[in-house]
Amino acid sequence: MKESYLGVQVSPLTYEGIVTEIKSRMTQGQQSTIIAVNPEKVMTAQKNPEVKDLINSSTFQIADGVGILLASKLKKGNIKSRVTGVDMMARLLKFAAEDNHPIYLYGAKKEVVELAATNIQRDNPGIEIAGMTDGYEQDEQALIDRIHSSGAAIIFVALGSPKQELWIQRNISKLPNVFVFQGVGGSFDVFSGTVKRAPALFRKTGTEWLYRLLSNPTRLKRQLNLPRFLLSILFNRRN
Repeated sequence: MKESYLGVQVSPLTYEGIVTEIKSRMTQGQQSTIIAVNPEKVMTAQKNPEVKDLINSSTFQIADGVGILLASKLKKGNIKSRVTGVDMMARLLKFAAEDNHPIYLYGAKKEVVELAATNIQRDNPGIEIAGMTDGYEQDEQALIDRIHSSGAAIIFVALGSPKQELWIQRNISKLPNVFVFQGVGGSFDVFSGTVKRAPALFRKTGTEWLYRLLSNPTRLKRQLNLPRFLLSILFNRRN
């Protein structure tokens, strides 16, 4: 059962739980969408109903942020571990390779998506990359036609949020043979090696936000969403 934080839904499933549900939905011919939820998105959703609707209309809203875990703990919920966007993508790539589902990569710069594709094939033997397109394609219909004819069953969209979710919402009905859509933000940068992830210690302790802040102090304004979010959860809990 999904949990709700300030009106924004979050799925309590683990990586394996999501993949299991996706397998079941695929056998029934159902499409699935995956969106990462963190305190910043929840706070944005308070001001922008469109963002809230985008999140809540998704099939899986993954808990990508330690703030969501803390909020679940405060509300005695069932979200016990993070499900990050980049690791969810990695798990779906493994699933695609094992179950022979062709994938499509859309977004980022040309050199980034191409390098990401090379590394994905190296790390997932047997995976079929049906196609790739950088994030600067201007002809959306031509892109849709390309994806449709590629035979892809899973697509990863790296346009940044909420642009990538809006793209998925706008085009999901036009791609009936694509069963899984995940908005992955800057994940292609990670898979290409262009951007390094936080050290394991930060990832294990859920403090990647601190590492990013220390690496780039200009993120301070964005990171203030975490205490604002937790204070809002506490206030709502008391009332």
